[in-house]
Amino acid sequence: LKENEMTKYKYDFIIIGGGPNGLCVAAYLSKAGQKVVVLERYFEVGGGLATEEVTLGGFYHNTHCIYHMMVDYAPVYKDLELEKYRCKYVYPDLQVAMPFSDGKCLCLYSDVERSCDSIAKFSAKDAKSYREVFHKFKLYMDEFLAPGTYVNPLPTLEAVVGMEKTETGRELSEYQHKSPQEIVYEHFENERVRALMLYLSCHWGLEYDNGGLGFLVPLMLNRAVNSRLCLGGSHRLSNSICRVIQEPGAGHLRGSMRIKRIIVENGAAKGVELEDGTVYEAEKAVVSSIDTHQTFLQYVGEKNLSKDFVEKVKNWHWEKWSLCSLHAALEEAPNFAAAAHNPDINKGLMYVMGYETPDDVIHHFKAIEKGELTSNVAFNCAFPTVHDPSQAPKGRHTASMFEIAPFNLKGGSEKWWDRKLRAEHEEHFLTTLRKYVPNLTKDKVLWTYFVAPLDFSTKYLNMVQGSYKQGAYEIFQMAYNRPNDECSINRTPVKNLYLCGASVNPGGLVTFGPGYIAANTIAEDYKIKKWWTEPEYIVKARKKGYFGE
Repeated sequence: LKENEMTKYKYDFIIIGGGPNGLCVAAYLSKAGQKVVVLERYFEVGGGLATEEVTLGGFYHNTHCIYHMMVDYAPVYKDLELEKYRCKYVYPDLQVAMPFSDGKCLCLYSDVERSCDSIAKFSAKDAKSYREVFHKFKLYMDEFLAPGTYVNPLPTLEAVVGMEKTETGRELSEYQHKSPQEIVYEHFENERVRALMLYLSCHWGLEYDNGGLGFLVPLMLNRAVNSRLCLGGSHRLSNSICRVIQEPGAGHLRGSMRIKRIIVENGAAKGVELEDGTVYEAEKAVVSSIDTHQTFLQYVGEKNLSKDFVEKVKNWHWEKWSLCSLHAALEEAPNFAAAAHNPDINKGLMYVMGYETPDDVIHHFKAIEKGELTSNVAFNCAFPTVHDPSQAPKGRHTASMFEIAPFNLKGGSEKWWDRKLRAEHEEHFLTTLRKYVPNLTKDKVLWTYFVAPLDFSTKYLNMVQGSYKQGAYEIFQMAYNRPNDECSINRTPVKNLYLCGASVNPGGLVTFGPGYIAANTIAEDYKIKKWWTEPEYIVKARKKGYFGE
C-alpha cells in the first residue's frame, strides 16, 4: 500500500503480546484513562494462561500454566478486583505429594504441622528442620522476597547494602552463594525428603549444583505450598483481566496480529506496522512483553541500535531445559497406591512422580545437560478436575504431566519431530503414572496430547528454544542484569519503548511482577495519575531500606 492508503490507528500505548504481563500493563493503564491496544499474534490472548480442548470435547486442559503461585501477594488480584470477573481459586490442603514405589508417600500441606507429621514418618529430625525453615522462609518471603517481586531492582552494590541493613536481609544473603543442593542437604538428612526438596527447589529454573541464586531456594520452597488452582481453567485469569481492559472503553484487544516492525524515528518508538501494512501509532509509547530477540533484533532492527547493545541482546542465555508434557482425558479419578497409607494423597494439587532419591533428581539434570532423555520419565503432575469438576464431563477427569527436558537432544532439536521417539516417550510417561496410580490402566486413558519442547517454541514464539521464562535464571541475568543493565527497569535505549515481559525483573512464571513494575514505571514517566496504591508489605520493605525510599 502507498503511504496515503495505509490503514492507521492511534493509541496512547501499544502493547505487544497478550500474555499475562502484557495484559497486566494494559489493564492498569486502561483503568487510568489511557487509550490502549494489545496486539496479540494468536487469535486468543493469554499466552501461557491457556485452557484448551486438546484431547476430547468437554475436557479442558491447562496446557502450560496450572500452578498459580503468587495469588496471595500479586497486587493485580486486589487492584483489578478480579473476583468480580469470575476469577476464583481453590487452595488445596495437600499442596505437594511424592509417592514412592513401596506405597509410601511424602506430603506437604498448606498447614505446616500436617507437613511435619508426614515428614516425621521418614525422619523426626527433618520434620523439626522443616518446621524451622518453613517459618524462617515465610519471614524472608514477607519481608524481602515478595516485595522484591514487585519493585524495580537496585544496582547490585546498592542491593547488597540494602540487605545488610537488617538481620533478615543478612540471613538471606548467606544463602546467596550456596547451591540448591547445598541448602537442601544442610537442612535435611533423609534421602526421600531431600529428593522432594531438591526437585521443588530447582524445577522452576535453578541448577541443582550452581550457587549465586541460592536466595531463591527459600522462595521456591515457600511457594511450593502456596499454589492455587484457577477455577474454570487458567484462561479464566486472562479473560478476567481482558474484561478490566475493555470495561472503561479505552482498552482494545486485537488478535491474529502479525507484526512487521516497531516504527523507530529519530531514536524513538512511534508505533507498530503489521505485515499487511496496517499501522498502529503510539502517541506515548510502545510496550513489549515478548522476548528481547524478537523485540530488538527482529522488530526494532539492528540499524536502530548500538553495536554494544546488540551484542548484549545476542549474548542472552536461554534455559538449559524446557518442558515436555502429556495431557490426558481420563475415564475416572486417580486412586494412588499410596492411598492405602494416606487417603489424602488422592486430593493433592501437585504430584512429583518418578524420583525415589536425590540421586534420581541429579541424574535427570545431568541427562538434560547431555541432551539425553531418561527412560524412567519423572515429572510433576496435576489432576485439576479433582478440585474443579467443571473442567471435564461429569464423572470424567483430566491429567497434566510436565517433565523438565532438553530442547536440543543429541542430534539437534528437530529430533523431537520423530514420531517413534514421541510415541515411546509418551508411553514412558504413562508407565511412570501407572506405577503410582495403578487404576489408570490403558482403557481408562481415553485420549492423550503430547507436547515436546520444540512444540512449545513453535506455539509460543517468545519461548525461544522452549525457554518458558524468556531466559535462564543465572546470576548475571537476574535483578538489575535482567535482561541487561540498559533495560532492567523497563526502559530501553529506544526512547518510548518499554519491556514488560519475563525477560525483565523478576523473571518468568505467572507472578505479574514484570507487568506490575512496568505499569508503575510508565505511569511515572508519563505523569499518569495512579489509581492504585503500593501494597503495605512493599511500603514496609522500603522503610527497612531494602529497595530505596
